[in-house]
Amino acid sequence: MDQPESLPILSDRVLVNGGVTPLTLTADGRLRWTERSQRSLKVEKEVLGFSAEGPKIRIRAIVEGGGGIFCIGSARNLVRKDFVFQPLSEDSLVLWCQRLREYIDSLGRPKHLFVLLNPFGGKKSASKIFVDHVKTLFEDADIQITLQETQYRLHAKEVANSLDLSKYDGIVCVSGDGILVEVVNGLLGREDWGAAIKMPIGVIPAGTGNGMAKSLLDSVGAPCAAPNAVLAIIRGHKCSVDVATIVQGEAKFFSVLMLAWGLVADIDIESEKYRCLGSARLDFYALQRILHLRQYNGCISFVPVPGFEAYGEPTNFHGKSTGKQNSHIPSEEDPAKAQQHGYQGPYIDLEDLDWRTINGPFISVWLHNVPWGSEDTMAAPDAKFSDGYLDLILIRNCPQLPLLSLMTELKSGNHVKSPYVMYLKVKAFILEPGPQTQDPTKEGIIDSDGEVLARGKGTYKCDQKTLMAYDKLQITVDQGLATLFSPIED
Repeated sequence: MDQPESLPILSDRVLVNGGVTPLTLTADGRLRWTERSQRSLKVEKEVLGFSAEGPKIRIRAIVEGGGGIFCIGSARNLVRKDFVFQPLSEDSLVLWCQRLREYIDSLGRPKHLFVLLNPFGGKKSASKIFVDHVKTLFEDADIQITLQETQYRLHAKEVANSLDLSKYDGIVCVSGDGILVEVVNGLLGREDWGAAIKMPIGVIPAGTGNGMAKSLLDSVGAPCAAPNAVLAIIRGHKCSVDVATIVQGEAKFFSVLMLAWGLVADIDIESEKYRCLGSARLDFYALQRILHLRQYNGCISFVPVPGFEAYGEPTNFHGKSTGKQNSHIPSEEDPAKAQQHGYQGPYIDLEDLDWRTINGPFISVWLHNVPWGSEDTMAAPDAKFSDGYLDLILIRNCPQLPLLSLMTELKSGNHVKSPYVMYLKVKAFILEPGPQTQDPTKEGIIDSDGEVLARGKGTYKCDQKTLMAYDKLQITVDQGLATLFSPIED
């Protein structure tokens, strides 16, 4: 049975291409009119904004169909298109503008965004992407933007740490994943971190990896393209995302994507010397690393999610418990003191959990928070944005030929079905990295979200100072701590 049509908010006769036709805005947010045939626009999904131009109203929209002036993505053939209506009186014009504005405002869309652009990332295309897509669509949606180009490593972290957040409805990162990670770390380093981390963050793919943008857009079957990401921000839907706290002594790093040690970390970081190849550098260097395969001694300990208790052997907790206090609620006795040093990580009594351990040697240890590590790497197909868990992809031993075949399955996520791969979910994790089995004088790299956390002896040379030592580190997860603009609402 057909659903009954929604009652109109406003209905009037207007001119469209020289002909008079009824135009209706319904309570469920549809604009309906007749132009040779019945036409409609869903305001929430398709209308960017509108403007009064003399006696006419111009609706700026994104619609399905060919021949438009602004191609959004071939997967759905979305195009940018204008629709022009002319009310028959000035009073009608004023009323239409008023009702349209009220309805669009009721959708909770952002009005003022702070945009961080990394002009150096990937193939240095972020500035062009901003001009061609980001700026244009935000203007169409009547969204004010304040633009800040990052000038150096950790610049975005500094900006997020000191930004007056009261002026903005969100922070947008036009870059790869690196600027997003810096923003999260900057917000969590503030005295007001509890309020700051609720600021929605938008991610527009303009770098090498784009794992978070791919994960968000792929969740609704949309292509990983800048305009699709901009539309998700304009519509204002949000989702929560887990934040992992990586701790070693007093050093902390907040991760939203991944941590890697072994093969994946070596490829990610050492391939930087081939950055001129763009994302192809990863495939090129992966082949080199598989042909000259390394294994690393070491040990991992973890708290498995129910259903994964069969992995590893029972062990005791050998780390630093962070207590039982709720990390989201500062001390009622002294709130200022509770937040003065920023976020300290989730407060969990780790000692009472059921820990298990696996000893090396390892080819690769890979922890993932979201499904995609890059646009063509579905690292953890079962990962969820806000389940409070990390997905562990572990390879201990694998001949070179099956490993090469396994790596070709990364785009589909089928690598996790290999008998050489352990794939499980964990609540907490401890990594104790060791040296290469073939040459104990050489150690490895620990990489989180593209950041070199630690670099052992004999590794790829780089002037960048690391945050941690090549030694034991501990990871805990705070479920849904950060907020992202998303194509679909939580």
